[in-house]
Amino acid sequence: MEEISLLFAGFKTALTGYNVWLMMVGITVGVLVGVLPGLGGPNGVAILLPLTFSMGQTTEGQTSAIILLSCIYWGALFGGAITSILFNIPGEAWSVATTFDGHPLARQGRAGEALTAAFTGSFLGAFFSVVMITFAAPWVAKFALRFGPPEKFAVYLLTFASFVGVGRGSPVKALAATVLGFILAAVGMDTVTAQLRLTFGSTHLLGGIDFLVAVIGLFGLGEIFLSMEEGLAFRGQAAKIDLRVVLKTWAKLPKYWFTVLQSCLVGAWMGVKPGGAVAASFMAYGIAKRTSKNPDEFGTGRLEGVIAPETAAHAAGTSALLPMMTLGIPGSATAAVLLGGLMMWGLQPGPMLFVEKKEFVWGLIASMYLSNFAGLIVVLATVPLFAAILRVPFSIVAPIIVVVSAVGAYTVHSNMFDVWLMLGFGVVGYIFKKLEYPLAPMVLALVLGDATEDAFRQSMLGSRGSIGVFWGNGLAGTLTTGAIVLALWPLIGNAIGWRKRRRLQTSKTSPITRA
Repeated sequence: MEEISLLFAGFKTALTGYNVWLMMVGITVGVLVGVLPGLGGPNGVAILLPLTFSMGQTTEGQTSAIILLSCIYWGALFGGAITSILFNIPGEAWSVATTFDGHPLARQGRAGEALTAAFTGSFLGAFFSVVMITFAAPWVAKFALRFGPPEKFAVYLLTFASFVGVGRGSPVKALAATVLGFILAAVGMDTVTAQLRLTFGSTHLLGGIDFLVAVIGLFGLGEIFLSMEEGLAFRGQAAKIDLRVVLKTWAKLPKYWFTVLQSCLVGAWMGVKPGGAVAASFMAYGIAKRTSKNPDEFGTGRLEGVIAPETAAHAAGTSALLPMMTLGIPGSATAAVLLGGLMMWGLQPGPMLFVEKKEFVWGLIASMYLSNFAGLIVVLATVPLFAAILRVPFSIVAPIIVVVSAVGAYTVHSNMFDVWLMLGFGVVGYIFKKLEYPLAPMVLALVLGDATEDAFRQSMLGSRGSIGVFWGNGLAGTLTTGAIVLALWPLIGNAIGWRKRRRLQTSKTSPITRA
């Protein structure tokens, strides 16, 4: 098959000494990012993205840069399990379900067993999704080549509607965050009329708001400000992993093969949706509990309760890169940051990426296989070291993160205005987190705002202002209708619930019931 030959070519690209070194560095930094308070996958990738500026000038450099960033992501996913199990502190939102059984296992003196099970499940989930990407991505990319402006706009609309209709939290808050992202994306020069918009006379805003400055502030500083307010003090369990513990745990895992398989399927399916990793981890935990022979023991320290959420979360986190690479639409906040990095290097994610930059795409896919193997080895070997990092006072960690963030923002244009802008976005990120507004829709709108506007305008120009163009063919019509249904799903769900309640009340007050 063509995919296999391209994958082997990708391994040839990824298996250079320099790229393997970057994998190890990225994974190590990523685990550190996942363990440290106030950071996480999207935060760490956003803060360290400026380091890749000089790397993205050639195809080889772009491949090396995306390998580094993606490995930071994989490492952060692994690192979140360490804090969840040892300290009962979820490193990411999708790590919450891991604490239910992971921390009880650690309190029982089985921290090494719980961590080994979590890391192995994470590896299997990510590996499953990488295999899926290997064979599905080329097919999705070929299908996406049929997309014109109406179809592209319909896909963008479907993505934003997914955040509003089926995302976590309030749909009104998701809509408000999305609108704010579009407003920020509109700052600068209009690509069609060349008119200035929302610059307020500032020359610094002529080129618009740089995506990188925004995400460093929103993710990095916003989380730091929140952590400073809450005050972090860690009380955790000791961690020790040796070869005997690893082999003993691996010997137990085959009897949980069905839990692993169903969690892989749940994660891979949910991962292509916005925010799918969180839903996938809880869904996999719930399914594992329902299908277990001992459901009442969940929450007291069951290996299944660790394997299921970690496997699903990593499968979802990895499969979120599928729509990002093939359609240019990220399935998670970290994928949105990676999307911004590709665009920063002059690459346009989407179906043409598989035609024009085959070496880059397949080098990235090959590196996913390699980095997951490397990540499993690194985390198993270094858990005690990374757990000890949490003994460092937060008063020391926080200033270091702030300084790194400021340097990263300044590097974008060598301009102090960007540092102040980053601080402003840090305040916005803090307020969003306090008020429980989602950041992902805002970031996605900031990244895709221009592309969405251009697709809409081109569609309107081609149809002479007729909105019917979005139902001009089966593909566009299906996508647009699906987007509208998703956007209105909260109202539809409320209407269905109200109707059921009315029926229930009617049945209770009917003459037959009273008799």
